[in-house]
Amino acid sequence: MQQAVKIAPSILAADFTRLGQQLADAQAAGADLIHVDVMDGRFVPNLSFGALVVEAAHRSTSVPLDVHLMILEPDHLLKDFADAGASRISVHIEACPHLHRTLQAIHSLGCQVGVALNPHTPASALSEVMHLLDVIIVMSVNPGFGGQRFLPETLPKTRQLRQMIAASGRAIDLEIDGGVNVETAAVCVEAGVNVLIAGSAVFNAKFSVAQGMDMLRHAISR
Repeated sequence: MQQAVKIAPSILAADFTRLGQQLADAQAAGADLIHVDVMDGRFVPNLSFGALVVEAAHRSTSVPLDVHLMILEPDHLLKDFADAGASRISVHIEACPHLHRTLQAIHSLGCQVGVALNPHTPASALSEVMHLLDVIIVMSVNPGFGGQRFLPETLPKTRQLRQMIAASGRAIDLEIDGGVNVETAAVCVEAGVNVLIAGSAVFNAKFSVAQGMDMLRHAISR
């Protein structure tokens, strides 16, 4: 049986002049996770923020922080993010030359363990590490920038990953990241996703955080 669908607002789209209030609004609206995209300007062509922002977010909300490291060779920074308050840490399989060791290190820090897959990376790449995972993130855009168009060609891989999760017998969250909005949320859930990562669909100047969350919930309940 598929897990209940969770919504993880991504602070990449938040108004950083009032981040604490935006996080409070997301918590009040029932956010299940707060997604934090960490970009290094090397693995992806953009630079976002580091452990200090994670620490500030941790002090501003009790919602678990879902930290997504889009950085090369992340091992030397894992402890910094764990100490800053990350509840779960996901790394990119494409950025980790020794993935098994990296995942063990995340576990040893007391965080849930995740792996993200770029659009070109097949589901089968995770076959040897499924037993270590709590989280899988399917990138439904090429990582590095918010506001990109959803790539529907990532959906067959998403369905395959849901089958792999079922076969593993583990309660692994299957997240999707990129272009998630009221038009795409339902097809993501149909493909087996149980965590919707949403940036501008939640943090948007045209409507409140609560309205954004409600619109997403309505989109997947129709």
